[in-house]
Amino acid sequence: MTQSDGELSPPFEIVEPTEWRAPVIFNSPHSGTVYPAEFLNAARIDVATLRRSEDSFMDELIGGLADLGFPVMRVHFPRSYVDVNREPYELDPRMFTGRLPSFANTRSMRVAGGLGTIPRVVGDGHEIYRERLNVDDALNRIESLYKPYHRALRRLVNKAYQTFGTAILVDCHSMPSIGIAREEPRRPDVVIGDRYGTSCAGLLTDVVEDTYHRLGYSIGRNKPYAGGFITEHYGNPASGLHAVQIELNRAIYMDERKRERTARFDQIAHDFTVLADALIDIPLGVLGPFQTAAE
Repeated sequence: MTQSDGELSPPFEIVEPTEWRAPVIFNSPHSGTVYPAEFLNAARIDVATLRRSEDSFMDELIGGLADLGFPVMRVHFPRSYVDVNREPYELDPRMFTGRLPSFANTRSMRVAGGLGTIPRVVGDGHEIYRERLNVDDALNRIESLYKPYHRALRRLVNKAYQTFGTAILVDCHSMPSIGIAREEPRRPDVVIGDRYGTSCAGLLTDVVEDTYHRLGYSIGRNKPYAGGFITEHYGNPASGLHAVQIELNRAIYMDERKRERTARFDQIAHDFTVLADALIDIPLGVLGPFQTAAE
């Protein structure tokens, strides 16, 4: 699954249908599998360990939606290299030689946990790098990968908004079946994140939940995942911009240890088309934008 850094071009991909059926965009920011050679050389852990942070196969699960009239965006580089679901400069000064920009956010909870824009650890706590990185390397990754990705995603959302008067971004992720704490019970099949009701209309969250419930999935909301930077940053329901995060339990579609698709994989992919059709049925008028009443 590794490729040379020369093949990190393009760093992400948008598959846009000839004709949009609805203002619904599906995004997979954490399923990238292109590991640059210089990154692997700097890592103290092997590729198998690095891959534990991947949302494995999520890009494939949603890939067929483009043929059905829904734009799909996916990132090719791994989140352990650059995490686009963070602020642009959530950086841990302990990771770098050289001075970080004064505007860098060095004190967020995500930085403290080692999961900033340039992660220090993979999801289960393994340190990634053998030694400190040059700060210019980190800033170059942000300029060449992070910022172009967000410019492209913003253009896609704006196109939906300009065409339909509203936009729905479905941010697609996967999670381990159990947390790091082994006493934690098995997680639900699907966790829906809407930043506790702030990133999208409540009706939209309800439709996602009702659809998956009808299909036989167990559901959670906002715990343990309420949505990251993308959900928070692109969701503004009052303006008609809606972002909802979907976390699939990896155990429902893959063997987590072997990192292989299981027999349910095709069904899980098909169920994304059922979800897309359900989102189409939401009347656009109830999704805003909404005018604030005059005082």
